[in-house]
Amino acid sequence: MAGSLKGKIVLITGTGSGMGRAGALRFAAAGATVVGADLNAEGNAETEALVTAAGGRMLGTAPVDLGDYAACKRWVDAAVRTHGRIDVLWNNASACVFATIEAMTVEQWDFSIRNELSIVFLVTKAAWPHLTASAGAGADARPVVINTASVAGHGGGPGGIAHSATKAAVLAMTHVIAAEGAPYGIRAVSISPGAMDTPGSAEQLALPGAREALLSHALVPRLGDPDEVARAAVFLASADASFITGADLLVDGGLTNHG
Repeated sequence: MAGSLKGKIVLITGTGSGMGRAGALRFAAAGATVVGADLNAEGNAETEALVTAAGGRMLGTAPVDLGDYAACKRWVDAAVRTHGRIDVLWNNASACVFATIEAMTVEQWDFSIRNELSIVFLVTKAAWPHLTASAGAGADARPVVINTASVAGHGGGPGGIAHSATKAAVLAMTHVIAAEGAPYGIRAVSISPGAMDTPGSAEQLALPGAREALLSHALVPRLGDPDEVARAAVFLASADASFITGADLLVDGGLTNHG
């Protein structure tokens, strides 16, 4: 996919580590200018350095609290002032508490809703007027919104009450964004990763038996690499996916296929 997004302006949330970092590297390698955001200033700076060392271009902002609409708007508006438009928005950032219904506190529930669901709405809302203004007649000019969902949005298990709820909502939100964006030529898609080897999933996978249980249900019996999700995102953002909108792409090693 090298050069497939040459000259595109790509906004990615959660670029401090994991799939966001992999995405920044992949989109930059495809020729895009990446504008990143993260709460973790140190991690975001490391990603910038990695992108630069690989010959790409990334301008990161951190810390940015994406659960605060004013902060989202400042980040988005600054990107547009600098680059003139938004071609791709990848709502990737998320943070969630894993606990059973009995154990989860109301505060933990509210934290999860804010940091896995509300941030997708808030960033998209801040970007919307710029996305509609960027829409053009040709397939190459049509903006794309990519939302990171999860296999958890397609089902659920013990301890995942908040995560399954938020990611199912992200899947539904993607359908709405696709419908409302269609008159402007905006495409909206989601990606549902399975069990991924990322810092964000480390705590969950460290629970007794969690890793073994997930891998026993996957057709590809290993954890996914963040770069595998990033490559899917680059494809979905490209003109090669110009007829794909309102859809979810499972990058899960067959986890949902097996149940």
